[in-house]
Amino acid sequence: MNAPPTFESFLLFDGEKKITIEKDTKVPNAAIFTVNKEDHTLGNMITAQLRKDPQVLFAGYKNPHPLEHKFVLRVQTTSDYSPQEAITHAITDLISEFSLLEERFKEAVREKQEGDMI
Repeated sequence: MNAPPTFESFLLFDGEKKITIEKDTKVPNAAIFTVNKEDHTLGNMITAQLRKDPQVLFAGYKNPHPLEHKFVLRVQTTSDYSPQEAITHAITDLISEFSLLEERFKEAVREKQEGDMI
């Protein structure tokens, strides 16, 4: 079979970085982030969170090829806010949202289990 081994889609090889950052020279105050071993799930979440930030002027991502396990994220921000800061804040906000979701889910499960015992 010609399919690549599945572990190649999520394990980093020796010397391979999870994220690489390069300055976008075509647009002021912009950067291009290449995120390895991830797909549309994370790309879409980060992009959506970035678009909520009023200091982010542009946020978009693409998957260069369906067989490549990476996405490329472009971010442009206002002059007093770096793209790296925007990414950091977006990811921190996502972590907070998922922590809250986990807490609420666990509480709902506990309530359901207690209700079934009665």
